[in-house]
Amino acid sequence: MAEFHHVSVLHDECIEGLMIRPDGVYVDATLGGAGHSSSIARRLETGRLYGLDQDDDALAVAGERLAPFGQRVRLIKTNFRDMAQHIQEPVDGILFDLGVSSFQLDEPSRGFSYMHDATLDMRMDRSAGLSAYDVVNEYSREELRRIIADYGEERFAGPVASSIVRAREQKPIASTLELAGIVASAIPNAKREKQHPAKRTFQAIRIAVNDELGAVEQALSAAVGLLKPGGRVLVITFHSLEDRIVKSGFKKLANGCTCPPDFPVCVCGAKPQVKIITNKPILPSAQELEENPRSRSAKLRIAEKL
Repeated sequence: MAEFHHVSVLHDECIEGLMIRPDGVYVDATLGGAGHSSSIARRLETGRLYGLDQDDDALAVAGERLAPFGQRVRLIKTNFRDMAQHIQEPVDGILFDLGVSSFQLDEPSRGFSYMHDATLDMRMDRSAGLSAYDVVNEYSREELRRIIADYGEERFAGPVASSIVRAREQKPIASTLELAGIVASAIPNAKREKQHPAKRTFQAIRIAVNDELGAVEQALSAAVGLLKPGGRVLVITFHSLEDRIVKSGFKKLANGCTCPPDFPVCVCGAKPQVKIITNKPILPSAQELEENPRSRSAKLRIAEKL
C-alpha cells in the first residue's frame, strides 16, 4: 500500500472558521489522512473530536496519527450521512472535506485513477456495495449515459456509454486503463480538453458507486440537527455538482419557509435554521495553489446554527 499522503486543503481557513474552543465538541466527517483532525485535536483540552470515515485504510492511518491525543478523539467507521446514529451529543462544529482523497487516487489498487492500471473498484468502503466493475458492466446504456452526463458533465456521454456497451459485449471491462482507453476512443481528438479524456467519466462512475451526492444532501440536514446554537458546519467541495448541493442546501436551511412564492403568507411554519457566513465561497490562496495544485477547484462554504 502506498504511503497515506493527503495535504489538507484550505487548512487555516477551516480552523479559523470552526472557531475551536478548548472544551468544544467537533466532528471531522471526512477523516482521510487526519490533517484537519490533528489540528482540531491539538486545540482541545477537555473537548472531544469525533473522526468519521468509511475507508478502513484511512481509519487505520488516522488512528496512528491521532493516538497522541488519547481520549480526546473517537474514531467511527461510517458514511457521514449516518452521523446522527453514532453521535449522541450536541456539537460545536462539523467539517466536511468532500470527494476522493489524494491517497485513494494515488493508491493503484483502489481503482479510482485512470493513470494506473488496476481492477475497477472505486468504493470508498471496500466492504460493501456495488463496485465500478458492476456499474460499468451491468448498467444499461441509458443509465450509463445519464450518470456520465449528470455526474461527469461530459458532453460526449452518449458516445462514451455506447462505446462501453460495445466493448463489454466482447468481454467484461475489468481494469481502469481498459476503461480509460474505451472512453478516450469515444471522444474526438479535436474536441478534447486539456484534461485527460476519461476524467469526467471516472468522476461520474465514482460518484455513482458511492452515492456521493445523495450522501451530501442527507448529511447537511443531519449536521445541522446535531449542532448547538452558534455551532458551525463547514463544507469543502471540489466540483460544481457538490457545490450546488451545498449552496442550495444552506440557502434552504437559511430561508426556512418552503411555501410556494405566490402564497401571500407562510403556512408551512418552517423557521430558518442557519445563517450563511460565506455569501461567496472561500477559495485557496495563490500560495496554496502553488504548493498544492489539487486544491485549485476547492471551495469552502460555512453556515452557523441559529
